Amino acid sequence: MFAIPLSDTLPAELRPLEPWHAEEFLAHIDRARENLNQFIAFASLTTDLDSARATLRHYADKAAADTGAIYGIWLDGTLVGGVMFPHFDVKHLNCEIGVWAEPAGEGLGLITAGVRQLIEHAVAERGMQRIEWFSSTRNTRSRAVAQRVGMRLDGVLRSYYLHNGVRQDSEVWSLLADEWLTSPHRPTR
Repeated sequence: MFAIPLSDTLPAELRPLEPWHAEEFLAHIDRARENLNQFIAFASLTTDLDSARATLRHYADKAAADTGAIYGIWLDGTLVGGVMFPHFDVKHLNCEIGVWAEPAGEGLGLITAGVRQLIEHAVAERGMQRIEWFSSTRNTRSRAVAQRVGMRLDGVLRSYYLHNGVRQDSEVWSLLADEWLTSPHRPTR
């Protein structure tokens, strides 16, 4: 199994999240649920060990089909957040990155570092030409990550999705391969 260090000062690493992590993933989602449920339905899909395993199996299947992947961020041996490719389209060379964190994983730069690693992999190793990022217009932390990695705001999709019974607006951010390859935001590792 690979692990990518995410910090020079913290014991943090990025690793694949796999079905055998289901118990740890569920405990993490339980710690993150209140935080996540403000903006996304991700936490509502993982409420017990079977659903945690199913979520991770879903992404294992996507990884096997080369259509997505999910990675965890561990801080001092504890899963505190993650980054993912909800969509990975090798035919059209477009992909989407998503993120989440529990409070213990916020404000340390780990999510941004994980996103940089995913972008680097997508562009430099897989040849992706467009990286997309969708987030609630109310999610200032998500917006800040998109900005920190050099993404540009394409626009706002009004009333784009239903969450907690309310229609939500979604910002669409993107980064093109040539922008990334000359970006000062690329990881140095």
